[in-house]
Amino acid sequence: MSEAIAAVNAQMTDSVTQVNTQVIGDAPAMAMGNLLVSTSHALSTGSHNATASQQQGQMTMHAATVQGVNALISVGSSVIGRTGEEIIEK
Repeated sequence: MSEAIAAVNAQMTDSVTQVNTQVIGDAPAMAMGNLLVSTSHALSTGSHNATASQQQGQMTMHAATVQGVNALISVGSSVIGRTGEEIIEK
């Protein structure tokens, strides 16, 4: 009976040893995979933030351009209005 138990124990020991060896062998690959995924996620987030910042800057520049054009147009019409008023009064 002890021989049967010894045989089962040897089989169990071999099975556990194989599993442990596989886990230890896979650990560097898993660690490198996790590192690469984390790095790519960080880089993509940085790229997304840069793109969003550029878009916001473009909208701000467009708004400033529109405000400048509106200021130029309103100054021109007020000058024309004052000139027309002076002509009519004379």
